[in-house]
Amino acid sequence: MINRKRLTDTFVSLVKIDSESKNEKAVCAFLADLFQDMGGVPEIDDAAAGIGGNSGNLVVRFAGAPGIEPLLLSAHMDTVAPGQGIDPVLTDGVFSSRGDTILGADDKSALAIIAEALRVTSDQGGPVCPIDLVITVCEEIGLVGAKHLDTSLFSAKNGYVLDASDTAGIVTRAPAANKFSFVVQGKDAHAGAHPEDGINAIAVAAKALAKLSPGRVDADTTFNIGLIQGGIATNIVPPVVTIKGEARSHSDQKLADLTDHIVSVFKETAEAQAATSCYPGLPFVDIEVENDFKSLFIGPDHKVVRTAMNAASQIGVDLKEKTSGGGSDANIFFQQGITAAILGTGMKDMHTVRETVAVDDMARAAELLVEIIRQWSVQ
Repeated sequence: MINRKRLTDTFVSLVKIDSESKNEKAVCAFLADLFQDMGGVPEIDDAAAGIGGNSGNLVVRFAGAPGIEPLLLSAHMDTVAPGQGIDPVLTDGVFSSRGDTILGADDKSALAIIAEALRVTSDQGGPVCPIDLVITVCEEIGLVGAKHLDTSLFSAKNGYVLDASDTAGIVTRAPAANKFSFVVQGKDAHAGAHPEDGINAIAVAAKALAKLSPGRVDADTTFNIGLIQGGIATNIVPPVVTIKGEARSHSDQKLADLTDHIVSVFKETAEAQAATSCYPGLPFVDIEVENDFKSLFIGPDHKVVRTAMNAASQIGVDLKEKTSGGGSDANIFFQQGITAAILGTGMKDMHTVRETVAVDDMARAAELLVEIIRQWSVQ
């Protein structure tokens, strides 16, 4: 039976601990003590050194009964800004902040749900599978904690990441993503006295952007220009501008083709203008492309999907497979040979000061997780 007061008390304690990305040390210590008191063995990896934060990822191992396949449960401990001094408010069964910060339900609702599910499972008795908790840092700034995770600290190869909204959904498909950066180099000049002596880097970039159509490309694919930085002053022809963006697709081939097209447009635009320029080699563009994460695809017959579906049926939930347009730690785990489907906690309006989560949704998610653990333990 889910103890709603215990669940909400844990959630309130967690969100009151500041843990914006790279500043998770305090909440990591709280979680390590919490899960150690519940019988887990906590260990913090050395991801902080590679990330430049003040905490590594937290791995907690619960031994469980011998001879049963271990189960991975995962969430992240960091939040986006503004996430300092969060003061949670409970109104009619729904948590929000005072309105000047995020709430932190992303992803601390997941942490509270996992803690409650483990407590209920322990109270129920009976054989319980070994459980490996993986609680990452710096998820919100590019899944960085998961990318630096020491996977040798745990053995589970299948499980669940709690980092979605819909408590009646299980995400089994998520896209791959490429990040790109274009630095267009022009030439400075006085914008009033001698503009013809300059090459306007912003104008060159604008010509390239005019040939592209950010947004939804097709059902599988999106692309976005998210950052433009350049210029010195209004009276100076801008000598440099930086354009940053990303492309995502559920199809690796479509992602590769789209990325190649975007790169070609910037390159060809700069080269065409350089061909008529008085300044040899100008304008030019420096191009960087990096794969941010690979795609996630879990078939309907995989054990993590079947177990979740069966568990949901047992508690009267019509769980639906879902496709996400975003990436999560599950994408990184998938690259590392770990299959983790994504479950929802009920959090809404994440990354805004309007963020909320209902106690009913958290309790429902905890109930589902308890049943998943039970079914995993008897297979």
